[in-house]
Amino acid sequence: MDTKELLKKVRKIEIKTRRLSDHIFGGEYHSTFKGRGMTFSEVRQYQFGDDVRNIDWNVTARYNEPYIKVFEEERELTMMLVADVSGSEFFGTDQQFKSEIVTEVAATLAFSALQNNDKIGLILFTDEIELYIPPKKGKSHVLRIIRELLEFKPKSKKTDLTQALKFLSGVMKKKAIVFVLSDFIADGYRDTMKIAAKRHDITGIRIYDKREEEIPSLGVVQMEDEETGELLLVNTTSKKVRSNYSKYYQDRVNYYKESFTRSGAGVIDVRTDESYVKKLLGYFKRRG
Repeated sequence: MDTKELLKKVRKIEIKTRRLSDHIFGGEYHSTFKGRGMTFSEVRQYQFGDDVRNIDWNVTARYNEPYIKVFEEERELTMMLVADVSGSEFFGTDQQFKSEIVTEVAATLAFSALQNNDKIGLILFTDEIELYIPPKKGKSHVLRIIRELLEFKPKSKKTDLTQALKFLSGVMKKKAIVFVLSDFIADGYRDTMKIAAKRHDITGIRIYDKREEEIPSLGVVQMEDEETGELLLVNTTSKKVRSNYSKYYQDRVNYYKESFTRSGAGVIDVRTDESYVKKLLGYFKRRG
């Protein structure tokens, strides 16, 4: 993609997603995530009506009269976008590839955070960490994130969510709002997920294509595994082949939902031919 074409694409995504975040998501994002982080501000004398749970017993003992700790809302949050750029993301049968929806959803979330003057960072992963952009504020930083999502060429095509979550826990020592964008056709990350969710406010956004859910009966078909590049001849008329594939796919989806919800994380499912706007809004409203 040449620079001119890339800038045109970035601009197109900016116009579309910024409009969404300005008019729809800004307020929802604010009410969902603001006020979750409280930071200690000062100690002052107890006044009638103060919450007794905030009494500072050490200071109270020293002065022989009650003092309370005053907390204030942390105004600044950090959003981390953790996006899967493995081979399976470049699948799409209707209007858009999954990777294109990932970019649009990530851009909408980033502009919503920008509106609230929050920092935004990006992790692109396959079975390794392909790119890390540390959290920063500002429109030019958000545009750089969109640019990377659009044109980044990963070294690997495989997926390992465990590596991404471990890396996240390593670089983000303070609590962050984390959105993991993937098709979650993976497993083996449940324990790492539990550890990461203890510190961070995590939401998984599963982006999938309806044609992935089952194999149609089309005779003997040559298929390529997007993540390994392996070519296979598959007899799609076989009921066993079709049911084995459906089971494999559904098992991964169930694993994702259970791993996230049991860790206290949120889940959103977005199909490539559906409106992600409704899905995100519904999620924010439920949580807000």
